[in-house]
Amino acid sequence: MRTPEEHFTAVRAALDPQGTVIVPLADARSRVLAASLIAEHPSPRFDNSQMDGYALSASHLRRAPASFPVGRTLAAGDDPELLYPAGIGEEVVPIMTGAKVPRETLAIVPVEDCRPAHFPEPGAMIDVPAVKLGQFIRRAGSDIPAGATLLSAGALLSPVAIAVLAGQNLTEVTVHERAKVVICTGGAEINDSGNAASTPDTNAPMLAALCAQAGIEVAAHVHTNDDPARLDTDLAEAVAVHSPTAIITSGGISAGKYEVVRQLLSDHGWFGHVDQQPGGPQGISHFHGVPVISLPGNPVSTLVSFRLFIAPTLGHAPAPMNARLTADAPGLPDREQFLRGRAETDKQGQRHAVPVGGAGSHLLVQALAADCLIHIPAGGLPAGDTVTTYPL
Repeated sequence: MRTPEEHFTAVRAALDPQGTVIVPLADARSRVLAASLIAEHPSPRFDNSQMDGYALSASHLRRAPASFPVGRTLAAGDDPELLYPAGIGEEVVPIMTGAKVPRETLAIVPVEDCRPAHFPEPGAMIDVPAVKLGQFIRRAGSDIPAGATLLSAGALLSPVAIAVLAGQNLTEVTVHERAKVVICTGGAEINDSGNAASTPDTNAPMLAALCAQAGIEVAAHVHTNDDPARLDTDLAEAVAVHSPTAIITSGGISAGKYEVVRQLLSDHGWFGHVDQQPGGPQGISHFHGVPVISLPGNPVSTLVSFRLFIAPTLGHAPAPMNARLTADAPGLPDREQFLRGRAETDKQGQRHAVPVGGAGSHLLVQALAADCLIHIPAGGLPAGDTVTTYPL
């Protein structure tokens, strides 16, 4: 029997390395960065004003509170070297938020702190209060200096990350190609409307949603019955049409009489058990040269297995995080357990893992409140111990 860690390694080894592609920055959201990027420019690129107010020199600071004449206005985007080539003189300089400060600027005073509390015409006199050295100036490079690592390889490109890249004048970025999969779910007992013993196919829409969340493209869905020959034909057609990166199956891999996926693929890979609950039955094989990752069919087992073995290998998933267990978890004597849980952070910043719902692999509704998986090693853990959580 494999450990979850051994099975994760086997799944990753069965998949071909992802290629890279250059995409426009506008299309890069939720893509995974292929190589680290270095800041070519500092951010901010120059010292600029944090306020609508007046730029002051050392002379102004020494004399304030005092009255000073008003100079010409610097708007955001104005080059101060054109209006003030010698730097600040006797006049205080009206300056707008984001504008580059003139040479010799040592502080900004907000316009509302002066009298009058609005911008008069150049040449008028204003009263300036005492001002703290350096206040309200955004220094060049205070966000990030030029030459520093902007984003590391493997970073998930969030809206903020895209803004950061745009701030470096980038219009396109190199990312990993998206994996493209065929999903295979079902069984003769699934979605048979004329059969009172039939059940709906919950796994197909769940897997499609999980793939979208992990940045994996779903090219097609194949519904199985209990006929290996029919499944062979349907999968072959899907592979020929879509050329997927991988096939993901759910169900049909246990030791029952009608385990159609295992019957079709057992000669082309490994089917067995992983030392975990839920999600013990697992499979890795190949079909027409395409890797097939086979998950168990109970809905929560499918969910847990996808999060542990599919999302971080074919797509992306949040990194595991440590937390403090809030309740005793007896666990199982001979298997690792992945409880559904909720992550909470207290006022001191301590992260807590709160188990929710039952441990059964069929308790899908009880998993609604979960936002993470809680890893409980064989033998269990008492409340207060540190556990690893896997954000969902």
